[in-house]
Amino acid sequence: MEDQSAGRRGNLLPQVLWFFFIAACVKLLLVPSYHSTDFEVHRHWLALTHSLPVSDWYLDETSPWTLDYPPFFAYFERFLSIFAHLIDPEIVDIQNGLNYKANSVIYFQRISVILSDLWLLFGVYRLSKKLEVKRRDLMWVLIIWSPGLVIVDHLHFQYNGFLLGWLLLSISFLQEGRDLMGGFVFAVLLCFKHLFAVAAPVYFVYLLRHYCWKGMVRGFSRLSVMGALVAAVFAAAYGPFVYHGQIQQVLRRMFPFGRGLCHAYWAPNFWVFYILLDKELAFFLRKVGFNIQVPSASFTGGLVGDSSPFAVLPQITPVTTFIMVLLALSPCLIKAWRNPRPGMIARWIAYAYTCGFLFGWHVHEKASLHFVIPLAIVAVQSLEDARHYFVLSIVSCYSLFPLLYEAQEYPIKVLLLLLHCALMWIGFSAQYAEDAVARATAPAPAPAKKKVAQSKLKAAASAEGGFVIGWIGKIYLFGLLVVEIWGQFLHPYLLGDKLPFVPLMLMSIYCSLGIMYSWIWQLRWIIKPT
Repeated sequence: MEDQSAGRRGNLLPQVLWFFFIAACVKLLLVPSYHSTDFEVHRHWLALTHSLPVSDWYLDETSPWTLDYPPFFAYFERFLSIFAHLIDPEIVDIQNGLNYKANSVIYFQRISVILSDLWLLFGVYRLSKKLEVKRRDLMWVLIIWSPGLVIVDHLHFQYNGFLLGWLLLSISFLQEGRDLMGGFVFAVLLCFKHLFAVAAPVYFVYLLRHYCWKGMVRGFSRLSVMGALVAAVFAAAYGPFVYHGQIQQVLRRMFPFGRGLCHAYWAPNFWVFYILLDKELAFFLRKVGFNIQVPSASFTGGLVGDSSPFAVLPQITPVTTFIMVLLALSPCLIKAWRNPRPGMIARWIAYAYTCGFLFGWHVHEKASLHFVIPLAIVAVQSLEDARHYFVLSIVSCYSLFPLLYEAQEYPIKVLLLLLHCALMWIGFSAQYAEDAVARATAPAPAPAKKKVAQSKLKAAASAEGGFVIGWIGKIYLFGLLVVEIWGQFLHPYLLGDKLPFVPLMLMSIYCSLGIMYSWIWQLRWIIKPT
């Protein structure tokens, strides 16, 4: 038995690489497809990090796409630029102008994202190496074959898989009780992309309580080691810019609060309802005779570049959103302090990113990946978690559809979502139907025979029917189909060019309902007694 188990563990790496290979083949087929302006953004970052000294990276304005990520990501671009220069020197020529579209740059950047996903693979491998086979394979499917990552990284174009690999790696260390390494990897992640800092309060409270709270002398020693390690990471990232007196410039680039509360495609979060309420109040008050001035950057205009778009309700500032995120996080922080369990860390981190998505400032729809991917770890733990994840991941993926607005990409995104639904259904059915049968056939204690017998019958019935979701989930998912049919087919046919903002607005509102429900569901799990 031991030899068989050891053999299985030894074969784990080739198995996970096979999952990666299948995903890479699909992604290679998508190389010629649509890409957003982010493609040129990263191409320019390759050029500026290759052509300019470090002291000029955050000062460069030769392109509208100025560097606004933390230094480690700039160093990552500098590393990629070495290979880009070997393939085509024009890629890294800062004087090359905008929108360089040679095949060399298209293939290089697309393949660089595919290869960078190997770091995501490493994070998934470390998280799943001790799981039983079915749960492990299910986690691989949910993360490595995530349709959201395909849409955002391999069509729209970004490097979220690489960044999420650091997050998963950090979670894997924390789950193993290796707190120092978990904190170190998270600090590295923050120096790659600062938007992951939403989970920093969870890390701080958890590590302080679980790692440092070990008596006065020992605790102070551990706190000093952790603090020195994190400080060393930030010193390595920001030290050169502190030396050149540019740290304020770097921070201005990283935190451009003037962009406004909402992104151009109103991410499905709490502020959608706040904006709608403001518009409805303004409309009603104008009808009854009040002189209400509606700001030019209205909800239907995308709210780009205007941080004060409200006509009636109080204006929202970055400080307001910061306070709201902390308040939403507070139950999780209290729980992490009272009972710092390594097995709960993935759930707490996912909840933190859900709070940031719902109540944060200038949230992009792509940020839903920050909590959907960690929740894939949780989804393989129980039937209830699986049901929640099934609906949430569909909502998240659907909310990304506007990123691919050209007609030729429409079948791709629909097929990706449908394939994801089918794989989830098959995987969850196989896993939890088997669990239900095991529970139904397990012997029950004598005092509870009648009650347990009833629960066994329910479990067996559930197993016979496979993986099922509740009627509320079914109705909600059917509503997504209605929203899509209206926006894609009925609205253009019935209204033509009138009210062009309505399909996007309906999508944002409807997806917001799903994300808000997920937040409440996660909060219920956070606060329930354990």
